[in-house]
Amino acid sequence: MKRLDQLSFDNRFARLGDAFSTEVLPEPIEQPRLVVASAAAMALLDLAPDEAQRAEFAELFAGHKLWSEAEPRAMVYAGHQFGGYTPRLGDGRGLLLGEVVNAAGEHWDLHLKGAGQTPYSRMGDGRAVLRSSIREFLASEHLHALGIPSSRALCVTTSDTPVWRERQERAAMLLRLAPSHVRFGHFEYFYYTRQHEQLKILGEHVLACHFPACLTQDEPWLAMLREVLERTAGMIAHWQAYGFCHGVMNTDNMSILGITFDYGPYAFLDDFDAGHICNHSDDSGRYSFSNQVPIAHWNLAALAQALTPMVEVDKLRATLELFLPLYQAHYLDLMRRRLGLQGAEDGDEELVQRLLQLMQGSAVDYTGFFRELGASEPATALARLREDFVDLAGFDAWAERYILRTEGEGGSQAERQARMHAVNPKYILRNYLAQQAIEAAEAGDYGPVRELHTVLARPFDEQPGMERYAQRPPDWGKHLQISCSS
Repeated sequence: MKRLDQLSFDNRFARLGDAFSTEVLPEPIEQPRLVVASAAAMALLDLAPDEAQRAEFAELFAGHKLWSEAEPRAMVYAGHQFGGYTPRLGDGRGLLLGEVVNAAGEHWDLHLKGAGQTPYSRMGDGRAVLRSSIREFLASEHLHALGIPSSRALCVTTSDTPVWRERQERAAMLLRLAPSHVRFGHFEYFYYTRQHEQLKILGEHVLACHFPACLTQDEPWLAMLREVLERTAGMIAHWQAYGFCHGVMNTDNMSILGITFDYGPYAFLDDFDAGHICNHSDDSGRYSFSNQVPIAHWNLAALAQALTPMVEVDKLRATLELFLPLYQAHYLDLMRRRLGLQGAEDGDEELVQRLLQLMQGSAVDYTGFFRELGASEPATALARLREDFVDLAGFDAWAERYILRTEGEGGSQAERQARMHAVNPKYILRNYLAQQAIEAAEAGDYGPVRELHTVLARPFDEQPGMERYAQRPPDWGKHLQISCSS
């Protein structure tokens, strides 16, 4: 394991030059204090867990110090936001400090969010607040623990620096990790500004660094789109299978690596509601839970449009047509596993869709249903779960079909439970849990957010003494509204 001062940097994106990013130094926050750190994320950089206890740790990730090899840059990109094109966005409150190479040869971007103003801040103060930093930290690490592709979060620091949102709050910083912070919007920026040479350089960088296997194909750029599409289809399938709502699926928030990225007003479903809108700024419901699949397809089409200088349009269109079949295959496979089904049968898709129809409007806890379903023999579990449903005749008919389907699977109940509990979390990041941890942290008590992070890092495991984190939310906890300004 390494110490903080032993990290090795190889700043590949910075070497692309000033057309792609602007050199900016982070603006320190006052009296930095560590709120929470992820030992699992630190291990990606080969950092020993006890490095987080050093004063230098908080100073580095609060802008007070900088590695000599770091090259802080604010990236420039564009994006479609709620369907409308914004020609220049960029890192308005974040900085790519550099790329660390670990002992396995992996490159990890160090991206400091809340680092102060940049040329892309657009009248903003460039700061992040404690509540939004905690929410992104918890979500990044929790989604990874669930098996959902995601950027990672190393730590959150807070300060005495005041910032104004709807009220005065404290400035905070989040250090997040990803193999790349390139977004769909990077390609859109150079396409719409007609900087086709820079577009070519960007694509060659992404291919060489992240999709080298595509370089062996006859048309590397087309192969890259196919890879991005496949990864995005898999990511969205995980979102839908686990009830995750992103809330702001703008193209500048879509990672070229197909990982969950730029957490804002996200939410996991409590009661199942296909039309759930987690962002109270989303008046039209563009980014509702049920719209995430078509919006992902739309965003991929926006990326494909930006690739038209390099690839024939007909070939791009043919590749885009692969998205829905790939998504559906991923999603159905995940839902079979959640239902404890090992094989595949023709009626499985209908079985899943009918269950969701019955859940809709019945106040069925989405996460709790699947965990309970695997806890005992199907007939016994279904008898308990039946109480949550409004359409009892419909549920009984579904339950009969499900029991018949499981009878053909074979194996013991112990094997079935182990299989289902391995994919159905007991603990999920509910908004009310995050809110309680945030309120404690804002009052200076970081114990609750650290404990919540520890519990959520093992979402499938029984954790004696932590059962309160698995409880259904109180009524007030189901209706929390989160905004982009968080």
